[in-house]
Amino acid sequence: MSSMNDVLSVLARNHHGTPAEIESLKQAGAFCLPGLYEASVCCGDNQLFAVIRTPTGKRLAIAAGSVALPDDFDGDKVEHDGCSFLLCPWTAANAAALRRRFPWTAPRSLADRPTTIGCGDRLGRATGGHLRAIRHRRIAPILAQQSIRELTLTHRTFQDVVDDVTFLVFQSGYRDGYGADGDHLKTLDDIRAAVECGMTMITLDVSEVMRAQVADFNDVEIEDQYNRLPDDLRTVMRDAYIGKTFALEGRAGRGSVTLSEREAKICAVMYTPALDFTRTVYELLVSLRGEGQFDLEMSIDETSTPTLPEHHLFIIRELVRRGVRVVSLAPRFIGEFQKGIDYIGDLSAFREQFRDHALIAQAHGDYKISVHSGSDKFSIFPIVAELTGGRFHEKTAGTSWLEAVRLVALRDPDLYRQFHAVALQRLPDALKLYHITPDLDAIPDLSTVSDDALPDLMNDVNVRRVLHVAYGYILDVTDLRTRFYKLLDACEDDHEQLIAAHFERHLDALQVPCKD
Repeated sequence: MSSMNDVLSVLARNHHGTPAEIESLKQAGAFCLPGLYEASVCCGDNQLFAVIRTPTGKRLAIAAGSVALPDDFDGDKVEHDGCSFLLCPWTAANAAALRRRFPWTAPRSLADRPTTIGCGDRLGRATGGHLRAIRHRRIAPILAQQSIRELTLTHRTFQDVVDDVTFLVFQSGYRDGYGADGDHLKTLDDIRAAVECGMTMITLDVSEVMRAQVADFNDVEIEDQYNRLPDDLRTVMRDAYIGKTFALEGRAGRGSVTLSEREAKICAVMYTPALDFTRTVYELLVSLRGEGQFDLEMSIDETSTPTLPEHHLFIIRELVRRGVRVVSLAPRFIGEFQKGIDYIGDLSAFREQFRDHALIAQAHGDYKISVHSGSDKFSIFPIVAELTGGRFHEKTAGTSWLEAVRLVALRDPDLYRQFHAVALQRLPDALKLYHITPDLDAIPDLSTVSDDALPDLMNDVNVRRVLHVAYGYILDVTDLRTRFYKLLDACEDDHEQLIAAHFERHLDALQVPCKD
């Protein structure tokens, strides 16, 4: 790697170029120097900005000659080759200043983008890899995506997530827009906290306010609960739903959904609390961000039974009646969506039911169908792409973590063996939080596995599931966490290549076209 002085000399020689001149210099390779992230070099207000590597880690370098250094960034002032520099650490204050100076580093609503993908990153290191795969495709990324559960297990905050992505977007020079998702949020307090930190998308998990148990009620119980609903709602049910058939036509073909009296009453009793709460959340988001400045997704996938098309239709029509606009909706699909492995189930049955969900979405505002736990569900991806016409949201999270673990297996076998041991030891704890069904007897004893063969374990469906849910327990071991992050930093390019290659597989299966 070049010395830091070499990097500063290159920046000093070119610090006063115009934006067009800087781009020409980049094309000519003037900033192609180890230790200098060439894609990050840009100018603003007669100052040159770039991400560089220093002996103490990455810094945002700001160069200024005849003009003063900015006073809204915090850092160490350095003089080199007749040029003044500010070397800024990656702090929350500097991330906020970067978003103010370069708005393209801040998350935004992606309601106008038909195809989106959630790129969960539990480590704050995966964005570069995500962008390598995505930037040349017709798809918009949700680069900052984290749930409360993931934040708790990784000891991060919403602000950490947004700030990490801010710096890495700047480092990558990506200017096409990205989103930030407060994932699977259930309370108004958590939603406020997420929005205050810059989250532009809220995935509202209504599992704790919907009455899923109603599905098991007998006819007498259903009738009793239904009769307790307000008179005006029962009038709506009688006039708009009970016994009604809804014809559907769209990209997925033609179909229809009929609400029997019993099913309509189940819907009213089961979902009314969730629908009312969703309206409250929507009104809160409007007050915090303004109409059209956020993406609301309603998630009903955290249930034990699939979402019937009849239920989906009732939910969206009632949301519309309440004045709630969702950008996407996540049903609970038929089959198993376990973490980090392909779909488990009958593909024909999935296709038949997904077709109805796609038709319902198109007929009621053409919002996106959202596929949760979408990592590695390669067998259903072509169905999703075809029946939605490319209008969908695909949500991934742990698959990026697994690619980081693959890097460990490739570069530090001893560290991988320790990861593996912790994952198996803490599996009972993980199973309290995640639903997976690995065959533990099929996982080989690592004493029989050579170092060279360890990376192959990352293709084993049982190992993948166990490691997928073990992230928090592995990161809780201080020595393992420290060694892990040092490896990620030292092998940054290899890490990004692994993630990019894995995401390219997703994008290919999802039939996401390349940009012209």
